[in-house]
Parts: sequence; structure tokens; C-alpha cells
Amino acid sequence: MFRKMEKNCAYCYYGTMLRDGTVACAKKGVVEADCKCRSFNYDPLKRIPSKPKALDFGKYDDEDFSL
Repeated sequence: MFRKMEKNCAYCYYGTMLRDGTVACAKKGVVEADCKCRSFNYDPLKRIPSKPKALDFGKYDDEDFSL
């Protein structure tokens, strides 16, 4: 059902992103964003989802949108 999320400190509950691309971890201190450890706990609110694909309305005509 859900994709298996790759362990990444940027998405961890214990980590906070810093401006220079590193993560301040409550467990390990300052680490790289792509680091991972046993304490990883996925936080979905830290993930920025990709933009959805633009809809193509070119295949429809005015008749499709009238009642």
C-alpha cells in the first residue's frame, strides 16, 4: 500500500534541517542530511511532496463542459 520510505535524516522525527544542508539530530548531533541511524522515525510532515503533473485539457472540447 505505502512505498517503503528510505531512511534519511532529513525526514526523521528527531532531526531538524539546518541552512547549510545538514541536520541537527536530537540523538546524534549534527549529521549530513542523507545520514541514517537505528533511531530513525519517519515524520511525514517533513517531506515535501513532488508537484503533480499538469492536466491536459487539450483532448476535450467545449461540448464536454456544457450541460
